[in-house]
Amino acid sequence: MAPRVRFAPSPTGYLHVGGARTALFNWLYARRTGGAFILRIEDTDAERSSADMVTGILDGLGWLGLDWDEGPGVGGPHTPYFQSQRVERYRAAVANLLEAGRAYRCYCTAERLRDERERAEQRGEAWQYDRACLALTGDDRRAREVSGAPYAVRFRVRDGHTAFDDAVHGTIAFATANVEDFVILRSDGLPTYHLSVVVDDVDMQITDVIRGDDHISNTPKHVLLFEALGSPVPRFAHVPLILGADKKRLSKRHGATSVMEYARQGYLPDAMVNFLALLGWSPGDDRELMSRQELIDSFSLGKISGGNAVFNTDKLDWMNAQYLARMPVDELAGHARAVIEEAGLAGSPLVRDEASFFRLLELLRPRVKRLGDFVDQGRPLLASAVQYDADAIEKHLTAPGLVDHIAVLAESLARVSPFDEPHVEGAVRGTAAGRGIKAGMLIHAVRVALTGRTASPGLFEMMALLGREETIARLNALITFLAARK
Repeated sequence: MAPRVRFAPSPTGYLHVGGARTALFNWLYARRTGGAFILRIEDTDAERSSADMVTGILDGLGWLGLDWDEGPGVGGPHTPYFQSQRVERYRAAVANLLEAGRAYRCYCTAERLRDERERAEQRGEAWQYDRACLALTGDDRRAREVSGAPYAVRFRVRDGHTAFDDAVHGTIAFATANVEDFVILRSDGLPTYHLSVVVDDVDMQITDVIRGDDHISNTPKHVLLFEALGSPVPRFAHVPLILGADKKRLSKRHGATSVMEYARQGYLPDAMVNFLALLGWSPGDDRELMSRQELIDSFSLGKISGGNAVFNTDKLDWMNAQYLARMPVDELAGHARAVIEEAGLAGSPLVRDEASFFRLLELLRPRVKRLGDFVDQGRPLLASAVQYDADAIEKHLTAPGLVDHIAVLAESLARVSPFDEPHVEGAVRGTAAGRGIKAGMLIHAVRVALTGRTASPGLFEMMALLGREETIARLNALITFLAARK
């Protein structure tokens, strides 16, 4: 059968970077092999799960463009795709395991288990369940049942070894003596993660389990459960963890980890997908900028690295800038217009006129890394009034006779025709030469007049974009400002 993979997030938080990368690897594998990508929600932890978090996960996957073939909002042959709606299925599986002697009821109290653990720790030993309830006689069990004593259900781990072939790490083997009889059904009647994830994988015919390295220690338990349920064991691929620049596991202290937070910070979904794909995977050559189709065509589990990946924000910024630089300007306009409108700058003539807006974007995009940079870089040109930075005033507006130089330039610009880059540059340089001053001094002063800053996109391009009337108006505003400072 065609491969069937799944992404099974728990809605106890929004979709984070690690989860998104895991979802992406599953999605790429499904698309590469012609298989199915299943989304299911592991929401049996009712106290910590919420509908808002489910929505956040779906929104994050939607923003990344990772569509699923079965799951919430799509349906499929194995509904429902929420674990909270599958509890009876888990209880039925437990009943079968009890009947087959692969599980047993455990009446041990939390206090007893805690005391046993503490005594083992005092002896300097690793503690695991001592199978006290497995040794109960039939009369002991009946007495507890009659009394209504609460119980959990534990899986009975067989003797010997268990092993599985990992597509990333190779064969991994465990001695079952090191795996305790773990709980599969809690005393409140709800399944544990180990049971529900395996039952779901069996029911949904999952062929490949692609998940984080932190699950390797769980996998022996899951392999044993697959065996006990009479189901083929899927192939596993445990992908490396994502670390921060300090080589510690990525967390909130490293900045944004929620996928939608990166969307709000102005990253493009295609750039984010490209970046995430290269965290722990390589196409096998030097390519870094890859389209979705290129990622699909190149993806294989064997190219996943066994080492942990480092999340480098500078690299993400670079990659996002590359995507912004290469995007068709009409497509870019849709993204940029949204952030400019949000900043309250959409009333500018440069935004309202499509041709001018396209020219503005071409002028700004060599200087931007994120969508929000269009606001930061474009604000001086889009705002109705220029705010002069203190550093710009001190550095470029203190030369003797500057007011007269700018006034002469304004008169020259009034006569320039056409008002394009070569002619305005000629006017600026000609004015400087005629006044016996360096062109750089006048260029810096005009830059401050137009933007209020010491750095900006190309001056002559800005002048041509703003047009004759607006450029002269800004020069006159600077003259007024400087005259008032005398």
